[in-house]
Amino acid sequence: MGKQKIIIVTGASRGIGYDTVLELAKNPDNQIFALSRNKAKLEALQKMCANNNVQIIPFDLVTFEEDKLIRAVKGISSIDALINNAGLLINEPFDGLSIKSWRTIFEVNLFGVVQLVQTLLPQLSTAERAHIVNIGSMGGVQGSSKFPGLSAYSASKAAIANLTECLAEELKDKNISVNCLALGAIQTEMLAEAFPGYEAPVTSRAMAAYLAEFALNGHQFHNGKIIPVAVSTP
Repeated sequence: MGKQKIIIVTGASRGIGYDTVLELAKNPDNQIFALSRNKAKLEALQKMCANNNVQIIPFDLVTFEEDKLIRAVKGISSIDALINNAGLLINEPFDGLSIKSWRTIFEVNLFGVVQLVQTLLPQLSTAERAHIVNIGSMGGVQGSSKFPGLSAYSASKAAIANLTECLAEELKDKNISVNCLALGAIQTEMLAEAFPGYEAPVTSRAMAAYLAEFALNGHQFHNGKIIPVAVSTP
């Protein structure tokens, strides 16, 4: 038996987050805490994991009840990896996208990450070497192809990429590495809802296998990096 790893995954009720929890749970040495506002789907996910190493935390990143999260992680002495996967994508032309939608997108894609890292910093700081993985997007990378309808989503992902670079510098003295994976199109429910009929070249399950490995080992080679994970250029 290897050393136990404590991993937190947000947006775990579907898509890449769901599949990443399943991938990580294959190793009985991993202890995973799955976050999502959808309790029913989290419970279904928990039942899928035979090693009994997944705990669920129903939690909404928009309302962000900090005390609730602190109570939920009270028994965790350290966190080895935090995967900030939860995201919101709204496909709407700029001239029709309300300020309310802009704010909600940034609440989930940026401010939720900020609050989560701040809240979990004590446990991240006590790990031998923690890794924060922010899930970005190629749409948030300067110079990449942009698409109509994704102005708020892409802007929020550009912000999370920049935040990654800032946090990597600010947290390095605490032995915390921070990286951002800028994903291309992945076949998920979120993508299907935003772009009905479109088929992405990479499956959620395949990306989850990559993400699980990167979360546990990628910080041995990267820190403060925005890493494109896409099969197209630019």
